[in-house]
Amino acid sequence: MQPQAIAISGRAGGSSAMMRMIWLAVLSMAVLLMQAVVAMARPESLAPLADQVSPAVVNITTTTVVEGRTGPRGIVPEGSPFEDFFREFQDRNGNGNGNRPRRSSALGSGFVISEDGYIVTNNHVIEGADEIEIEFFPGDGQPKELLPAKVIGTDPNTDIALLKVQAPAPLKFVKFGDSDTARVGDWVVAMGNPLGQGFSVSAGIVSARNRELSGSYDDYIQTDAAINRGNSGGPLFNMDGDVVGVNTAILSPNGGSIGIGFSMASNVVVKVVDQLKQFGETRRGWLGVKIQDVDADLAEAIGLDKAHGALVTDVPEGPAKEAGVLAGDVIVSFDGGEVKDTRGLVRQVGNAEVGKTVRLVVYREGKTETLRVTLGRREDAERGPSSQQNGDGGSSQTEKELLGLSVGVLTDQMRGELSVGEDVEGLAILSVDETSEAWEKGLRAGDVITEAGQEKVTSISELETRVAEAKEAGRKSLLLLVRRGGEPRFVALNLAE
Repeated sequence: MQPQAIAISGRAGGSSAMMRMIWLAVLSMAVLLMQAVVAMARPESLAPLADQVSPAVVNITTTTVVEGRTGPRGIVPEGSPFEDFFREFQDRNGNGNGNRPRRSSALGSGFVISEDGYIVTNNHVIEGADEIEIEFFPGDGQPKELLPAKVIGTDPNTDIALLKVQAPAPLKFVKFGDSDTARVGDWVVAMGNPLGQGFSVSAGIVSARNRELSGSYDDYIQTDAAINRGNSGGPLFNMDGDVVGVNTAILSPNGGSIGIGFSMASNVVVKVVDQLKQFGETRRGWLGVKIQDVDADLAEAIGLDKAHGALVTDVPEGPAKEAGVLAGDVIVSFDGGEVKDTRGLVRQVGNAEVGKTVRLVVYREGKTETLRVTLGRREDAERGPSSQQNGDGGSSQTEKELLGLSVGVLTDQMRGELSVGEDVEGLAILSVDETSEAWEKGLRAGDVITEAGQEKVTSISELETRVAEAKEAGRKSLLLLVRRGGEPRFVALNLAE
């Protein structure tokens, strides 16, 4: 019996070794397959992608007529007693242009988005240009000569311009991709005309998303793909050959690429281009409110469960006022979408259709209300006269120190010094304790408090009442509406002050 047991044990050991060999073979095969997949997902060369999209990338040359100078340029100051002498010297050497205008040229990039010749670039590339010429990538079927372009429309807010050329044959073009799908770490390719060197390709990754530089509608993709002067207006491609951004700006101490470039996201550009093509200008929605972000202190003072939404500081004449929006409302939803902050609301409203009636959900006095607002057009509002209102206030003949502030009634002398209208009622801040929270939050002498606890205050006693009511309600802070030079903003002050 013992040998039989040994024989069985031997067979079992052999079977185990065989299984290990099979598993090793399977594992090796899996590694090979994974390597193949990686190789397919990230090719060793970007040449196929460059070949695919380069025919749609263009160089842009602009010419501007610049008025000539009256004196000898760059030699002596105007009015110098040597001016006539040096002017004669310049004339003898062929440099005396007098008052004749000069032609100045600049270079940029762009890309074709339709076979009938629509081209996208940056507004700053063609702004003020008298002539615009387009040079196409050398290749089969592409125009061999420079083609003149006309401006269809521009949008300085997003720095986008739409051009049009008349080509002898259908042009090769590229299409926009969904920039919202671009992830940090994704490979991207920039193409254009850097430093006037002609068609050039650079590669990198998406370094960051949703960057804001200076505009209300900014949504930039940050990339380390090399972008230099002349790349402006050129496309940023994903690995599928779709345009996910328009190369617009770089962050650099020396004017050259240091690996921090910014491309306006394609989902912003598409909306702008569609409007420029249809109307020759942008038509953004307009709500008609002044707003500020809600921080933790403001949220607590108002009674919100968390800091979100856009706090309305003023409601001038416009769509929002007609719909019943009030200063102190917190806009938490616009047209069915959540409002996270002021930047988000500006984009949501700007992307909405002019004349559309939308649902606006506001948080007011501890509960939400739904209002219906018919949007106006921002461009019309910006061109029209200012509808800003100064605010409200009151008078008192006493002074009081509380919450780190010394406050008093607006006198006629104060109104003149602070440029406050006679219709403004409230309490003037006479001084601010520099060790107080009020000072840290930017309150200064000369500011005017028009509301406390979202109710108007016209006297010291009313302000004291608002403070007492907030404490009785268990509030940790009191919400003040403060105006400076007519501009309103909300400030939440700790009641422990």
